[in-house]
Amino acid sequence: MTLLRSAIFFFWFALVSATLSILCVPLLLGSRSGAGMLGRTWSRLVFWGLRVFAGTNYEVRGAIPKGRALIAIKHMSMWDTCAIYTLLGDPAIVLKRGLQMIPFYGWYLWKAGMIPIDRDGKASALRNMVAAAKRELARGRSVVIFPEGTRKKPGMPPDYKPGVAGLYGQLDVPCVPVALNSGVFWTGFIKKPGTIVIEFLDPIPPGLSRREFMPRLEAAMEGATAKLVAEGRQSLP
Repeated sequence: MTLLRSAIFFFWFALVSATLSILCVPLLLGSRSGAGMLGRTWSRLVFWGLRVFAGTNYEVRGAIPKGRALIAIKHMSMWDTCAIYTLLGDPAIVLKRGLQMIPFYGWYLWKAGMIPIDRDGKASALRNMVAAAKRELARGRSVVIFPEGTRKKPGMPPDYKPGVAGLYGQLDVPCVPVALNSGVFWTGFIKKPGTIVIEFLDPIPPGLSRREFMPRLEAAMEGATAKLVAEGRQSLP
């Protein structure tokens, strides 16, 4: 049954993505807000299909940050990007530059004002990322980063990259760690029934040294994530 329900959701996901991508091309000629609205509409339709066809819902815990902040979120699946964009309203997400090269999908990412980063750019990439993040914060947007740089399956050893510390040290805003267990339910093609939990943890105030900040961030995210993953696995049929 899970396989069948996952297949139905896949067709829904493909239909919604293709239809919106083609019909909304004129938004690429308009303002950034139009692309943002499209992204939130797409995410909500994906969540609707996930709940109706796959039986996968979600729950939000903790206080969703308001105003300018650096949001550091655990990354396990595509669900995470949809969720954080919908819940925060209009964040600027740090992402791989190559994603903006994908036809339609990448074009909308560019129009929505995301922050692309070249992983091979090293020092220059960090400078460009910080400059772009400061620009978006000045516009009143939160900045979202996945500290490990890529998706990690539940239970995999953490691998936090220096980019999050570089942003934290330069932006002078609180950093809000975010834990989740989406990888328990969204496992590639298979979507398992249950409730994904995303949890906004206590903010880390600005001004800490890198040596203080990184262990504090990792401990908060990994500890909360481990608990949510265990909770999610226990809830599976």
